[in-house]
Amino acid sequence: MTTSSMGQRRAGSFGPSALATPANALTAARLLLAPVVIVLIVERPSSWSTLAVWIALAGSDALDGWVARRQGSTSSGAFLDPLADKVLVLGALVALVADGVFWWVPVALVGFRELFISAYRSYVGRRGISVPARKWAKVKTVTQEVAVGFALLPLTADDHWVATTVLWIAVALTLVTGAQYLLDGRTSQRAM
Repeated sequence: MTTSSMGQRRAGSFGPSALATPANALTAARLLLAPVVIVLIVERPSSWSTLAVWIALAGSDALDGWVARRQGSTSSGAFLDPLADKVLVLGALVALVADGVFWWVPVALVGFRELFISAYRSYVGRRGISVPARKWAKVKTVTQEVAVGFALLPLTADDHWVATTVLWIAVALTLVTGAQYLLDGRTSQRAM
């Protein structure tokens, strides 16, 4: 590393190939705690304690991103963060289907899109094409998390229509952002 590049990097920041970073530690914690919240959802689907754990885990994604932007984004973080989001959200959605809170169709649409787009991004990535996440993809994830939150909230637990409405909004965003990824990938392939 040259002296000028060292001067540009702040103290405590990490390069793109770093693995052991504070942001990655937060992401790993989210991955490790995802089964805990899934078990809580199955055992106590609408309780304040389950909701509190859900809010802490879902909210830690914002903290994770903030830390990564402050200390340097990494390749491992770019892979692990969306993985943690998918494990957490899809696990919670499937648990809520098992509890009879959500219908399986919207959850299957979300799950199929997540798996398909992850496979697609991996496929084009091996060909040297990057398909970065757009702002709407983050909005999609937050909307999915809010749908789960309303399903867990004791005040709205008996009125499934609130959580279900938010879930269908999340499904629409999920499908639209999936189409954006496909279009972005095709545009990038044509440009090569």
